[in-house]
Amino acid sequence: MNREVKVTLITTSLALVSILISFSVLTPPPIPGSDHLLHKATTLHVDSAFGPESLAFDPNGDGPYTGVADGRILKWQADALRWTHFAFTSSNRKDCVRAFAPEMEHICGRPLGLRFDNKTGDLYIADAYFGFQVVGPAGGLATQLTTEAEGQPLFFTNDMDIDDLDDVIYFTDTSTTFRRRQFLPSIVLQDKTGRLLKYNRSSKEVTVLLRDLAFANGVALSKDRSFVLVAESSNCQILRLWLHGPNAGNVDVFSELPGFPDNIRRNEKGEFWVALHAKKGLVAKLVLSHRWFGNTFLKLPLSFKQLHSLFIGGKPHATAIKLSENGEILQVLEDTEGKTMRLISEVEEKDGKLWIGSVMMPFVGIYNLQ
Repeated sequence: MNREVKVTLITTSLALVSILISFSVLTPPPIPGSDHLLHKATTLHVDSAFGPESLAFDPNGDGPYTGVADGRILKWQADALRWTHFAFTSSNRKDCVRAFAPEMEHICGRPLGLRFDNKTGDLYIADAYFGFQVVGPAGGLATQLTTEAEGQPLFFTNDMDIDDLDDVIYFTDTSTTFRRRQFLPSIVLQDKTGRLLKYNRSSKEVTVLLRDLAFANGVALSKDRSFVLVAESSNCQILRLWLHGPNAGNVDVFSELPGFPDNIRRNEKGEFWVALHAKKGLVAKLVLSHRWFGNTFLKLPLSFKQLHSLFIGGKPHATAIKLSENGEILQVLEDTEGKTMRLISEVEEKDGKLWIGSVMMPFVGIYNLQ
C-alpha cells in the first residue's frame, strides 16, 4: 500500500470516527433500571495531585487516605478541610514534582489499592511498580514486603483485601507483561497474564492462587470469609474463588457486568460495591471480539487521550454497581453525562455515604445514600 492510499484511509477513518462520536453512535447503551443520581455527588479536590484511585479509613475512622499519581499517600483532615501528606512508596522523590507524569511512575511509584489493618493501624499498599508494601500508623516511607511471587516479579500490583483471622492478604498482579501506564494496550490486546496471590503475614510466603487472568484488578473477601472475589476487567466479570467449605478451591463467575470493573469493596451488610471504569460500548466490543481490530485500533494516529475516549465511547461517565452476596445486581448508580463523576475506580460505603475514587480525575466524590 503506497503512502497516498495510507494517508487517505487514515483521514477517512478519523473523519468516520468523528462523525460516529458526534451522533453518539459509540455511546455505551443505558443499563436498565439504573438510577441516574451520581451527578448529585459533591467533590473533594486533591490539591496539586491527580488520580485518587483507592480510599481507606484508619481504625479510628479518620480519613479517607488515598494514593495519588506522584507516589504519595494523602490523608483528608476533616477538621481542617484539607489534604495532608501521610506516606510515600519511593525514596527517590527528587524529580517527583508533577501531579501527573506517567513516564515517572516507575521512579516515583504509583500506589493503587489501600487497606488498613484494623488491629495494628498499619496501612497496606499495592504499588503498581514497587510491589506489595506496608507503612505504620505514623506514615512516612513504606516498607516493601514482597516484589515477586514464585520467582516471577510483580509487574503491576493492583489491589488487595485482608483476612485478619487467617492472617493472610489476597492481592492482584494485573499483568506480567504490561506496566500500569500501558493499561489500555493490556486490555485491547487481551493480555491474560494476571494473577491472584496470597501473602502469609507470619511466614512472609507468597502463593499464586489463580493465573491467566484478563487484567486482574479489584479484590474483596466475603463477610463469612468463605470466598474471595477478583475483578477480571477485560472480561467484564468478577470471579469467585472458594476458600472454605465444600466448594473450596473451585472458581466460578460471580457476576457478569455491563462494563470494566475496577475495585470491589464490601459494605457492613456483606454486599459489594463495584466501580466500573467505563461501560462496554461498540468500539470496546469490536476490539475485544476481534484481535485484528484491536491491533489496528492501537495503530491509529491518535493520542492516548483520544484512543481512550474512543474506547469508552466518547464522553467519560460513571457507573457504580451494588451486588448481593450471591452476585445479583441490587442497584446501579450512574452519572451518564459525566457532569460530576467520571471514570470511577472505587466505591467505599461508610456511614450512609459513598466515597468514590477515580484513577483519572483530580478529586474524590461523596454521594449521600440517605
